Amino acid sequence: MRPIISKMDFSHSNLFGYIEDLQELTIIERPVRRSLKTPEEIERLTVDEELSDIERAVYLLSSGQDIQGTSVVANLPVLMRQNPAETLRRVLPKIREVLHVAGVEMQLTAAVSFLTVLQEESVSIHTYSHSFLHIILQNLEHRDAGVSNAWLETLLAVIEALPKETVRHEILNPLVSKAQLSQTIQSRLVSCKIMGKVANKFEAHIIKREVLPLVKSLCQDVEYEVRTCMCRQLEHVARGIGTELTKTVVLPELVELARDEGSSVRLAAFETLVNLLDMFDADDRSQTVLPLVKSFCEKSFKADESILVSLSFHLGKLCNGLYGIFTPEQHLRFLEFYKKLSTLGLQQENGHNDNQLQLQTLEQEKKYISVRKNCAYNFPAMIVFVDPKNFHLELYSVFFCLCHDPEVPVRYTMATSFFEVAKLLNSDVYTIHKELVTLLQDESLEVLDALVGHLPEILELMTNGGENNGSESKLLSIPDLIPALTTAEQRAATSLKWRTHEKLLQKYACLPHIISSDQIYYRFLHRMLTIILTNNVLPVQKAAARTLCVYLRYNRKQEQRHEVIQKLIEQLGQGKSYWNRLRFLDTCEFIMELFSKSFFCKYFFLPVLELTHDPVANVRMKLCCLLPKVKSTLKIPTDKHLLQQLELCIRKLLCQEKDKDVLTIVKRTVLELDRMEISVDAFQKRFYENGLLDQEKERQEHLLLEMEQLEKEKQKNEGRSTNINDKMFEKKRRDSKTSSVLAKSINLSVPGSSSGTSTGKEEKKSKLVRSQSFSTQVLHPKYSNIDKCPNKSSTTGYTSSVSGMGKSCMLSFSDDSFRTHSTGNSGNATFPSSSSSRNLFNSADRKNNGNKESQSRKMSM
Repeated sequence: MRPIISKMDFSHSNLFGYIEDLQELTIIERPVRRSLKTPEEIERLTVDEELSDIERAVYLLSSGQDIQGTSVVANLPVLMRQNPAETLRRVLPKIREVLHVAGVEMQLTAAVSFLTVLQEESVSIHTYSHSFLHIILQNLEHRDAGVSNAWLETLLAVIEALPKETVRHEILNPLVSKAQLSQTIQSRLVSCKIMGKVANKFEAHIIKREVLPLVKSLCQDVEYEVRTCMCRQLEHVARGIGTELTKTVVLPELVELARDEGSSVRLAAFETLVNLLDMFDADDRSQTVLPLVKSFCEKSFKADESILVSLSFHLGKLCNGLYGIFTPEQHLRFLEFYKKLSTLGLQQENGHNDNQLQLQTLEQEKKYISVRKNCAYNFPAMIVFVDPKNFHLELYSVFFCLCHDPEVPVRYTMATSFFEVAKLLNSDVYTIHKELVTLLQDESLEVLDALVGHLPEILELMTNGGENNGSESKLLSIPDLIPALTTAEQRAATSLKWRTHEKLLQKYACLPHIISSDQIYYRFLHRMLTIILTNNVLPVQKAAARTLCVYLRYNRKQEQRHEVIQKLIEQLGQGKSYWNRLRFLDTCEFIMELFSKSFFCKYFFLPVLELTHDPVANVRMKLCCLLPKVKSTLKIPTDKHLLQQLELCIRKLLCQEKDKDVLTIVKRTVLELDRMEISVDAFQKRFYENGLLDQEKERQEHLLLEMEQLEKEKQKNEGRSTNINDKMFEKKRRDSKTSSVLAKSINLSVPGSSSGTSTGKEEKKSKLVRSQSFSTQVLHPKYSNIDKCPNKSSTTGYTSSVSGMGKSCMLSFSDDSFRTHSTGNSGNATFPSSSSSRNLFNSADRKNNGNKESQSRKMSM
């Protein structure tokens, strides 16, 4: 080959060189072309297109290739749905003939297709048993173990659907001969599994007469594989025959199998005993089961390590199943046994096993890791075993060791069960906060991913589970929580596992209920904005955008909210990168989901419409898809000017858009917008549910502003010695504590109304009391009626609260950040001064009082 040059030179001297290179490439491709199908092979694989599906299937099964026959067998469920009668008459007999000489692939395909036909119920169960059952039984003893197991799984599923008489004559009666010692091991193993399935099909007397003799015979088989298989099926047999026969027939067999010479048989007997503990009475547990379990525990460390992994896995179920018959000494012995298993394989590293001379082999190391992993899995059950009150004394050291285990699977299992442990500890959950921080900072992202699954619930229990944990001292219980959370997010961000990062950001939306608003603002909120701007993974950006909107939703300072809104508009909506502008539209969708309609219209409506002039077609296309949601946030007549702006933007898009794809979406959006109905300020039945949800969001937004204002007033009043106001405040505080009903029915005062100044001060003091209990959760049931505003009209209280939500109720706040859009500047993102806001409120109030009669008439309608 000639060397590759940087620039293509098609001069006369180099042209022949390129031709020689192409000739060499054609020589390389010649063997590949020779491997293609010849015309004769293509002719043999060609089928007449005029044949029907049934005729084509019959033809391919008769004279086609193996791959074509396999395709027909795979297509059998489709043929059964289309034409079941012809398929059973013509296709199924051909499949039966072909399966005698078919290969493994066709056999496996046929087993799956037969099961699919059963599940889809294409034919009646009687027809299915008559047509398909014999084919399944014939191929059950295939020489290939995989094929035999596939047909066996199909048969076991068929047994559940077949009637009793069919199972008895077609399956149970031939099973007597198949279970004899003269049959192959494979045949006897199949018989064992069928026994377990059949035992749940018949009454106890039939099982006792026809099934139990075969069960005993197979339990005493000369091959340990058969004894092991039958031992595992004894649980199903016991469930079928009931408690009495289990005690007299099954339990003696299990005791004998538990002393079998084969380790696998003993293991199967032990696991079956544990699973059947609920069927044994107290005498059987204390006299028969408990001695066997004690011998298992003793032998597991000495001679029989094969049972150690299974014993550690079932130890939680075993201890709680035998709890009622344990003496205090036995209780302590099993607890110590669990502690020993939880540190198995670590003693030598810690210097506690100096007498052990032989080094652990790799197989032993894997076994010890599995044992410690099973101990971590059973840890919640062991807390129940020792009582959660004794956790710190009995199990905390084990919990510490398992959370700091050197192996990732053990720590992963502890992270998975951490939430269950926290629920069990309840008020003592503060004792494991250090381990929570440790797992959050774990070096393995798998451990972090397992912990994040229930992180909101865990943090909620950590901060509110303790009896002494009040809202003012939340973080005192977990001092290192915020650094651990930020470290976990940064580690997930720098890794390649973006799904873990996305999941983490989604779960961090719970933090407003855990930590204060200022800590979220300074430690998490700006980080979310940075992720939106710099991360390259779309799901991660969307998760960060939604969490950022949640943080903004629960932020309690107006200045911080305005700053975040301004950054969203400037850095995303007006960003240089079209990717940021697309993310701005995603963020606006979350804003519409989480905030009220008035909030979106005030801050984001006009910035969204500005993107109709975006130079990138993808941004305009995404905006057009979003316009129906944008229109749904408007209220008429308050937002009439915004509706006009929206219509103007649509006209410009229709007239000036040059991109065909965008224009197509614009036309489709116009049709959808024409069919939409806009809600009005007055009450309408068809907007009932959505209106109430929006009013609830708007009420909560006002409540945040109200609390901020009242907290500022409280700070000002703390420096003054106003004895009269202090006495009135104490009186209101006592009244609010004695009667929760009065706290619910407090009405909001309207600035500039006819009520006196002393009454307004009293109501502000009562609101301050309510705001103090609102430090952790903005949403609280006791504020459900706070939106009931005083009204001079004769309408009902409920109608007044619905109709006046956008007017009189909003006028109770001097803060202008969540002002109604009854003013002319409701869609602007600028923030007017408080004096202008008060003037607008007073004018809106006068307008509202002037229209009370007309509104009352609309309410009555």
